[in-house]
Amino acid sequence: MRLFMIIACPVLIALTAAVGLSQSVPDSIIAEGVPEIPQTLIESLSRYQNQRVANFQGWFADRRAVLITTRFADTNQVHLVTSPGGARTQQTFLADRVLGASSRPGHEQFLVEADQGGAENYQLFLNDPKAGSLKRLTDGHSRHVAARWSNSGNQLAWSSNARNGKDMDLFIVDPASPQSARGLKEVNGDWMIADWAPDDQRVAAVEYRSINESYVHLIDVKTGQTEAITPKASAEAPAVSYAEVRWSKDGRAIYWTSDWDSEFRRLTRYDLATRTATALTAGIPWNVDGFDLSDDGTTIVLTANENGISRIHILDVASGGERPGPALPAGQVGGIQFRRHSREFAFSLTSARATTDVYSYDLDDGILSRWTSSETGGLNPATFAEPELIHYPSFDGLSIPAFVYRPDSTRFPGPRPVLIDIHGGPEGQYRPGFLGRANYLIEELGITLVFPNVRGSAGYGKSYLKLDNGPKREDAVKDIGALLDWIANQPGLDGSRVGVIGVSYGGYMALATLTHYSDRLKGGIDIVGISNFISFLKNTQGYRRDLRRAEYGDERDPAMKAIFETISPLMNADKIKVPLLVAQGKNDPRVPASESAQIVAKVRRAGQPVWSIVANDEGHGFAKKKNQDYLQEVEVLFLKTHLLGDRP
Repeated sequence: MRLFMIIACPVLIALTAAVGLSQSVPDSIIAEGVPEIPQTLIESLSRYQNQRVANFQGWFADRRAVLITTRFADTNQVHLVTSPGGARTQQTFLADRVLGASSRPGHEQFLVEADQGGAENYQLFLNDPKAGSLKRLTDGHSRHVAARWSNSGNQLAWSSNARNGKDMDLFIVDPASPQSARGLKEVNGDWMIADWAPDDQRVAAVEYRSINESYVHLIDVKTGQTEAITPKASAEAPAVSYAEVRWSKDGRAIYWTSDWDSEFRRLTRYDLATRTATALTAGIPWNVDGFDLSDDGTTIVLTANENGISRIHILDVASGGERPGPALPAGQVGGIQFRRHSREFAFSLTSARATTDVYSYDLDDGILSRWTSSETGGLNPATFAEPELIHYPSFDGLSIPAFVYRPDSTRFPGPRPVLIDIHGGPEGQYRPGFLGRANYLIEELGITLVFPNVRGSAGYGKSYLKLDNGPKREDAVKDIGALLDWIANQPGLDGSRVGVIGVSYGGYMALATLTHYSDRLKGGIDIVGISNFISFLKNTQGYRRDLRRAEYGDERDPAMKAIFETISPLMNADKIKVPLLVAQGKNDPRVPASESAQIVAKVRRAGQPVWSIVANDEGHGFAKKKNQDYLQEVEVLFLKTHLLGDRP
């Protein structure tokens, strides 16, 4: 979850027991205006800080074994599990987090994707467990993403901005010979390798313009000759979004998800001979998140985002019929992948009362297997609050969905204080799963958590997605104002004790909410948030700039610049009349650290108290456990002090 930072989900020193305080600031963090953390608070948080997750990364080689990422020290690393419920054997030991891993077909090796200090200049490494080697395949400093193995395992293709720091060109390498790396295609903008043809002669690539516009291309691996198979947007042909592109097993078709002629992303089959597309999930009025095809090509397993909840659908390719799948709790399913030469697929699963773990389901015998059982710090997750889906009317009558987590009314009677948590993106969506550390607020402090999906959120159709674009940005902020109205009218909620928190774009939303509704709030928390759209667009990394302009608007346009000058929180900082907490990673490539520094300085000059923390070894969020722990301690102390009224 995003709360307590958390874009990656995520020692005590110099105890001063005589006064009950602990100087717990990690060496990597600069904290200003932050009180010392009481030792009693640190102790009460400990169990919530010692919970793990296990994310499925893929089947390993041709064995019935899985690669996962989990954390046993300070950062996520790759582990191997060779049987359901088996031991987790750590495979990588990098100083920084591992983002992902993928098995090399035909070999007992796997690819590792990792960066340093949160800078997101990801490097690709080939890990050979038998040889005990980890070999870097990329240049060590540029950004390398979307790596895809050929079916033979003899080639690897990926995207990189090595040429100019901006455009994501396509590359290919023989992993046995890293010096053989060569450019496949120079491009303008953001391109990603999606899949290899069954004969490994071509790759499918996606040209990404925005969440609303992308294109699919087929590229000859030897010559680089490129064929566009989706039409360009025009006045007669509106922009279409394509994603999750996969080749059929026989090479005659391509599958993808697309919102062509639909509000939602549907699974579609594109026939390469007839050049016709057929929607396969027209009967599912929700976005298809992801899918995979069985090795024999007869079955597709997909997940649909049904009002924020993942539902698995199992389709017969020949008939289009659907068969029952595993019975799962309401939550989030991700990373579905079939095991080679079998009809068993694995996935990650999380729900309100279960942390993220890895499962598999065999279509032949109907057996659901659990591969990992991640620890929850000795807490009983069966007692944790479950989400309630509500809808409330906004200023213009639009219905806004939100998920509400309420504390136990017998333990916490009376109207409860509220923390509004606004997701990032902006094209994100809050989807209920395991709250992890944030359960502390509900279980120990009796705070009600509300997660709104304001206009502009994904998951509710492309019309809803576009409602905050460009000059309509502040309509989403008004949705939070309407939520404050809803809270004030709920008998179980205390409308006089409300706070707001957000990460990334959610940080902007938190700041904007504070500039508009300070008289209705007790305080706000901004984590790696945008404070000024003009400086943000100027200073974000070059490979992101045009993508963000497509969503927020172009600051080079005088009319749009004037809007930014009106709505940016930095220009309205004097309207923030309540305490503020700001957290930032120094190496953030998305929202530069200057965005946090300037809002901290201006709010302080206006006379308001600001707690600020900057982590020198983090980027867009805090990934290291020691930093996550300290950030949570500061957040809880801030909320106890300003939302609940406690004093340190």
